[in-house]
Amino acid sequence: MSLLERLASALRQRQRWLLIALLGLLHVALLADTDKLFSMLCWLVHVGLFILWQPFIYAERRLDFSGLLVIALLLGGGIAFYGWWLLIVWVIILAALVGGRVMFTDHRPTRVFYLIAFAYLLAALLFWLVPRMVANAALVGPSLDLEFAWGMPLFLLVMTLLPLAPDSDRPGGGMVDLFYSLFIFLLIAVLVLGSLAFMLLRQSGYLEAVLNTLISIAVLLLLIGWTWNTRPGFTGVDVFFSRYLLTIGLPFENWLHRLTTLAGSESDPERFLSQALEEMLDLPWVDGGRWIAGTRTGVFGKDSRFAHDFAGQPLQLTLHTRHKLSPALIWHFHLLAQLANEHYIAKLRARELQQVSYLRAIHETGARLTHDVKNLLQSLNNLCYLAQTTSGDDHQRLELLLQRQLPQITQRLQQTLGKLQKPHSEAGGVLPAAMWWKIQQQRYAGLPVTFVATDLDPDALLPTALFDSVADNLLHNALLKGQAEGGLQVRVTMAADGSVLSVCDTGTAVSAHVLADLLQAPVASESGLGIGLYHAARQAEGCGYELHLAANQPGQVCFELRRRSPGTPENA
Repeated sequence: MSLLERLASALRQRQRWLLIALLGLLHVALLADTDKLFSMLCWLVHVGLFILWQPFIYAERRLDFSGLLVIALLLGGGIAFYGWWLLIVWVIILAALVGGRVMFTDHRPTRVFYLIAFAYLLAALLFWLVPRMVANAALVGPSLDLEFAWGMPLFLLVMTLLPLAPDSDRPGGGMVDLFYSLFIFLLIAVLVLGSLAFMLLRQSGYLEAVLNTLISIAVLLLLIGWTWNTRPGFTGVDVFFSRYLLTIGLPFENWLHRLTTLAGSESDPERFLSQALEEMLDLPWVDGGRWIAGTRTGVFGKDSRFAHDFAGQPLQLTLHTRHKLSPALIWHFHLLAQLANEHYIAKLRARELQQVSYLRAIHETGARLTHDVKNLLQSLNNLCYLAQTTSGDDHQRLELLLQRQLPQITQRLQQTLGKLQKPHSEAGGVLPAAMWWKIQQQRYAGLPVTFVATDLDPDALLPTALFDSVADNLLHNALLKGQAEGGLQVRVTMAADGSVLSVCDTGTAVSAHVLADLLQAPVASESGLGIGLYHAARQAEGCGYELHLAANQPGQVCFELRRRSPGTPENA
């Protein structure tokens, strides 16, 4: 490492001394106004120290040819136009940057350090540089050159004595508020130009012009401060300013509106994502991009020199922009990519839920058909049992029973096939209550089932599919329960108008862990109670009936199918 590199690194690690040296060289350049060449050399060294001090680009960064060319052109322009106006603009820029650091400094001595530096630059501007731009020397008033030449170095001496914060000397330790720096730059520029304007238009003295300008600026700032805050009956300027900052990119708002509209109209996740990202081409910064979402990929627009990656899960987005994005725009695009990613995830979950619903419909249809087939098999088993146990004298009665039961079994099998083809429809018609009741008595003849009904209304009609399904499930479960417990009696009753069907048995009560989900969800049970009754309960709701457990006591367990009265809500 050369001597100059070691010196630059040492100065870079000592920001306090770098700023003091920078201001000292500026002071020498200002005092050497009679020797322009020496003053220009001091200013060039001063600019070199500024490059080491400035907080925007790391001093350790190696510059390419284009960067060196830009610096050379700026220095060449400074040499060509070197004079009081150039120094005025330069000092205003330095004052703005130093003032912008004060906003990020909480350590009081460090804050005082930068305020003293700011005061020195303001004094150099008002006491030394601006008076030399006044054409009429009589308007300048008493000269303060001697006081500035020997008094301002005391400011630099005080800066060397102040204890700074430990992190203020490290490179990049002092942040700059660019908005605050711009505000200071404009204020100082108004002060300088306003003073010259007062002197030119009103022929007032320099000191009077500066005071008039300061008073005008103070009144204006006071008026802005008074109108800034919101008051009763008055919306403060801060509301409009905040609204402007929040809507600084109207193209972003337009894209968000299109994203919301597209989310409501497009259900396919991949098509939604492709169309939403293609809408980004309307943003003034975007030329194109690529995206990867799981196993799907897509391209929109065209490639450009600048590419920015926005990683996410599952969306990974690469945007090609016309210019290099600023940190604020990168943050905005990261937010947009995150919003698109969240909408895409929501679409994926909606599709998964749709598939789950489809599988659930298949499962419920298959379970219902299984129970229908099981009930039909039970009916066939009953007929086979009767055929095997019938003596010679009962052949005629058996033939009549088969003539009545086989068409019913065939009809129910056709209904089952109809449900398979149209799962959401309930195939089947209606039968008179008396006829349906007689059919059930014939089907369960010879089994420990007692049917009790008197004076059935001949005009009462029943939904055949519903009553067949509920009766088969309830009686099948009761008979299985009787085989396990032994000596169980089953009793079936029906109201005269067919509005209530009740199946009771004398077995044990339904256990508490089964009772919690019974008729509300499929339950696990050794006796077969559960999924069949769950589907029967759903079928009853669809037909305007309600299946519930009317009694649950040892020796008295009753399930009841009851027609809901008009206006009665479900699960009432």
